[in-house]
Amino acid sequence: MVHEKKIAQEVSGWLRVYDDGSVDRTWTSPPEVSFMAQPVMSHEKFIDGVAVKDVDTDSGVRVRIYLPEKNATDSEILPIVLHFHGGGFCISEASWNMYYAVYTRLARTSRSIIVSVYLPRAPEHRLPAACEESYHALVWLRSLAKGDKHETWLSAHADFARVFLIGDSTGGNLVHEVAARVGNEDLSPLRLAGGIPIHPGFVRATGSKSELEQLQSPFLTLDMLDKFLEFALPIGSTKDHPITCPMGDAAPPMSSLKMLPMMLCVAETDLMTDTEMEYYEAMKKAGKDVELFFSAGVGHSFYLNKIAVDSDPLTATRTQELIAAISDFIKRH
Repeated sequence: MVHEKKIAQEVSGWLRVYDDGSVDRTWTSPPEVSFMAQPVMSHEKFIDGVAVKDVDTDSGVRVRIYLPEKNATDSEILPIVLHFHGGGFCISEASWNMYYAVYTRLARTSRSIIVSVYLPRAPEHRLPAACEESYHALVWLRSLAKGDKHETWLSAHADFARVFLIGDSTGGNLVHEVAARVGNEDLSPLRLAGGIPIHPGFVRATGSKSELEQLQSPFLTLDMLDKFLEFALPIGSTKDHPITCPMGDAAPPMSSLKMLPMMLCVAETDLMTDTEMEYYEAMKKAGKDVELFFSAGVGHSFYLNKIAVDSDPLTATRTQELIAAISDFIKRH
């Protein structure tokens, strides 16, 4: 008799885990938004000023590279922005339309080369798997900087002395993790110039005021927050784990970390605003170089919602402001 597998857990239309341990990430919510979670094919020809290719590195890390078309005012080599995608450590791919729409735009506006990492996902690959992959992507960039390895676009066009870390949502947690890990490492000739956690997944085991009071969106519901982290954190851990609560007692004290200059991006109606602000205050109290970029009237990962960016003037304006602020931060460092 064939066992018909049954859904053991389902998360807000994004993810189903079956009783045999298999995982289905087919988007089952409104079909009109499903295109945002569809992959965009790479194209090595410039389209709207950006060329895109996927690279399987010989160190086992897979990345997507966004190269802006050279313009007259560009310097000879361009900064690198190493990107960690969000998705609660459980969903998303570097090739998804929602990232393509934002990171082609950021490459054009900031005049930088984006290197986006294909991250391992939970529950098949629990944390710290995504942290390790993010770190190995940086190590691969260092091997290019040293000339030990070669990647055509980066070896020809990248400024390895100006590498930035950027992450959306739980990708913002990875920015903190990687920055903290390499604080005392010698990465030369590569140099990390700054970190940009955008709406990072910083939480505590006890729910915050903003979690209880802010409106939920398709990009973040309390169900997603709870279940994704339950799938992602090491078994037996709570949200007070250092990866999800770097400002908590279980994490190394902020004062003991050698951190990069950071620009923390926070959205006013994000469920995690309170805990993100707690992280900001902890960084400031520890004397770290951290600035805050605040987006009023919008929620978690608003800029990834292409439909809202295209149709809602407030979301469009806030997205433009965010991209301008990130570009400015890169120029200043």
